[in-house]
Amino acid sequence: MAFSPVQRRSVPDDVFDQLVAEVTGGDLGPGEPLPSERRLAEVLGVSRPAVREALQRLATAGLVDVRQGGSTTVRDFRRLGGLDLLPRLLVTGGELDLAVARSILEARLHIGPKIAELAAARSGSAIADGLRETTRALADATDGVARQQHALAYWDQVVAGAESITFRLMFNSMRAAYEPVLDALAVVMSAEVDRVEAYDALTDAIGDGDGAAARGRAHDLLAVATTSLTDAIDALET
Repeated sequence: MAFSPVQRRSVPDDVFDQLVAEVTGGDLGPGEPLPSERRLAEVLGVSRPAVREALQRLATAGLVDVRQGGSTTVRDFRRLGGLDLLPRLLVTGGELDLAVARSILEARLHIGPKIAELAAARSGSAIADGLRETTRALADATDGVARQQHALAYWDQVVAGAESITFRLMFNSMRAAYEPVLDALAVVMSAEVDRVEAYDALTDAIGDGDGAAARGRAHDLLAVATTSLTDAIDALET
């Protein structure tokens, strides 16, 4: 294992980050044991309580099983993990996982239109004014990062209007994965966030309570950037 001594900005956080990278990076497979607390403390140059705290956080995240008095083993997080792992899986070892990025884009394109449809049916005109206000802020923004932030605020309102706790938690996890890479995606996402007229059309459909139209316009809005990003990922992989 390629552990390295911890830089002491926040010891448990650094230990946790290194262990996450080992587990999610495939260096340790499901069922394999981690080194003992004592060994990890020695290799990382930290105290055993710091290692213990990091292991407990790993267990809370669903990445390992900690057995009292026994070994700590890696869980099959791809089969047993939850959406809260997405931000950790998207960037591992300081590098973007292209397969995870593609899966997020695919989910976004399929889930977004359904959320818009539900928002139109369940909230309709009640959220239309707020959506229009956010779209105006998006149109007035002068840089790509700010526009993406306003686009996230727009979708946050749509998700709230859909009144679905499952879609809300899915959106939260996808947003947590997406926000750290706003700068890197500014150019590619301009194909979406610069289309103010598409946001207006979606808002009109939601405000009219027209679920079918909202679904179609949401797909139209999301598809362009999704295609651009997946094409870029394909190019990087080849």
